[in-house]
Amino acid sequence: MSDQQDTQIFTATSAYSLAFVAVIGFFAKTASNALLPRNASWQDRLTFIWLAFDAMIHFTLEGPFIYLSTFGRSVNTSSGVFSEMWKEYTRADARWGVSDPGVVSLEILTVLGAGTLCCYILRQLVKGDPARHYWIIVLCTAELYGGWMTFCPEWLTGSPNLDTSNALYLWVYLVLMNMIWVVVPLWLMVDSYGHIARSLRYAGGIKAKQN
Repeated sequence: MSDQQDTQIFTATSAYSLAFVAVIGFFAKTASNALLPRNASWQDRLTFIWLAFDAMIHFTLEGPFIYLSTFGRSVNTSSGVFSEMWKEYTRADARWGVSDPGVVSLEILTVLGAGTLCCYILRQLVKGDPARHYWIIVLCTAELYGGWMTFCPEWLTGSPNLDTSNALYLWVYLVLMNMIWVVVPLWLMVDSYGHIARSLRYAGGIKAKQN
């Protein structure tokens, strides 16, 4: 590899990887417009967009990662569009290129568990089922746990696999692409807690009056 290639940070792969994520966001927004009623609250619309985005990321991006990282395969030894996209991310976090068992285990749980749960909650949201708030808290707890177990062990060992030497790797790949799975789930948990708490207090008040 030439010195020019070594020092090149933003590449064509960087561009189409970020574009892929943006397209998923566009489809999530389009789906919310098509499936939710016009009078849906901004909270429900934002929740739908996030859940649809989350599900598509899990299935279309992390799903191929599992395939590329199991049964003796690894991202670094694979070829194809998705392997190149994941190789791009490995420039910031090397664990994703070598089939790290901790990372792969979390991704299997994320795709099969969180991805499926996202779809179930989306169905509840479209139907207007308030029971979704319980499952939103379950999902968000799982997402936050996954993020913690992805990065906490790395930080405790001095972050030997992370490259924070430039703005793209640090602020886009490591911070932005991971913090959205912290900030949004936290907001959703608070919002759903509010719905559940109000419902329980209301039900409790009615019961107290009846007694």
